[in-house]
Amino acid sequence: MTAKKENGTHGPVVWFVGAGPGDPELITVKGQRLVHDADVLIYAGSLVNPDLVAASKAPLKLDSWGMHLPEMVDVMVREAEAGKKVVRLHSGDPSLYGAIVEQIELLEARGVSVQIVPGVSSLFAAAAALKTQLTLRGVSESVIVTRPAGKTLESDQIREFSRMGQTMVVFLGTEKFSEITQKLECPKETPAAVVYHASWPDQKVVRGTVADIAEKAAAAGIEHTALLVIGGIAGETKHGHTRSHLYS
Repeated sequence: MTAKKENGTHGPVVWFVGAGPGDPELITVKGQRLVHDADVLIYAGSLVNPDLVAASKAPLKLDSWGMHLPEMVDVMVREAEAGKKVVRLHSGDPSLYGAIVEQIELLEARGVSVQIVPGVSSLFAAAAALKTQLTLRGVSESVIVTRPAGKTLESDQIREFSRMGQTMVVFLGTEKFSEITQKLECPKETPAAVVYHASWPDQKVVRGTVADIAEKAAAAGIEHTALLVIGGIAGETKHGHTRSHLYS
């Protein structure tokens, strides 16, 4: 009889774990334990802090950068079927641009179950760096998370989203900040900020407006791994916000 694992299931399993935004202390307690105790650790290259990888006692550690999907799935299936604790370590939270569903579908098709441990997204680390709220009464009640069109996305809805007057956070667009801001149909004086490497030791924060944030980010040498935050919550002064009923 197969022993029941800690996730309450029988048989081979792969753990998908969110590593957090960069600071190795921003992984969850459960995620840290799984990474430490893993027999096999497959991690997302330079996006995951190397301190987390070094802290794992896994005898087999593989950088997924450059690995093709079938190759990665073959490794996970083989090791999980051998009874090993297999951890697939994604940056941030795996539910945001983590490309996990395609992995899960192939694993489950081969009889391997999956468990997911959420992580702290760079979205939240960026808000912390800006010392702000993504939702703020009187300023923005909603958060739009999106990305620009590119090699893997034919078209985007950045223009349409920008008309809504809510907080926008743009992932995967550092090389296209100028193109993105030209699409925006909110007022040009709308506050905007770029956060590079949120929560890492070399974190950078650049503030401006829709009119000048792309130029300011370029002048700061930011060319990759940054989030663009647009809306009233991104300014140093949060004009128009009202006190929450929570503390009234």
